[in-house]
Amino acid sequence: MENIIAIATKEIGIKAEKGEKDNPRILQYAEDTNFKNYKSDESHWCSLFINWCAHKAGLERSYSLGARSWLRVGMQVTNPEPGDIVIFWRKDIKSWEGHVGIFTGFAGNNRIYCLGGNQGRQVSISARGRDKLLGFRRLRPNTEVRFPRKIIKKGSTGELVVLLQDTLKIMGFNVGTSDGVFGTKTEDALKEFQSTNENLKIDGVFNKNTREYAEAVLNGVASVKKFLQDIF
Repeated sequence: MENIIAIATKEIGIKAEKGEKDNPRILQYAEDTNFKNYKSDESHWCSLFINWCAHKAGLERSYSLGARSWLRVGMQVTNPEPGDIVIFWRKDIKSWEGHVGIFTGFAGNNRIYCLGGNQGRQVSISARGRDKLLGFRRLRPNTEVRFPRKIIKKGSTGELVVLLQDTLKIMGFNVGTSDGVFGTKTEDALKEFQSTNENLKIDGVFNKNTREYAEAVLNGVASVKKFLQDIF
């Protein structure tokens, strides 16, 4: 399944029509995500677009057209990476109004780049002031996760390592960039994850027992509900 940035990037340039005419692509976003009452691209659609992107990426979503609804989705992060969700306030920090997009990077200390819908009435990448930031969120998969039955450890490389690195980040463990190289930072993050289960050996090796526990955590098995509540 494609990642959320790749999905959103393909939509760059989709624009709300002027006047009574509506862009059928924007209405398609609403149809695909079951927003039955969304009938016109004159309505705010930044959250609609992020809901659609998350849906296509197999990630959890807010099921709301309100931008600030994303503050209750996923897990809060303070060191965002491209692909995380960023939420801003508009007009008044105490109001309901806001904007939501996909974080793509920082511009100096004061600006945040995001990829989103209804930015200048279209899907685009734009920068907003950091002083309007409400928070960053990392979305988790909404589908069952299964890892290939293969042991990986320090020195391993490839797509399976990327999957492990992304998974550790989703669960709140810092591996840095998902570069497909199982180095010291990935090993340390995996050890930290292993330490949350007293029955696991803390050796930094992604073996059968660790793999099964990771799948259980991600898929919400009853025996790890308390763990999920604690970290999410």
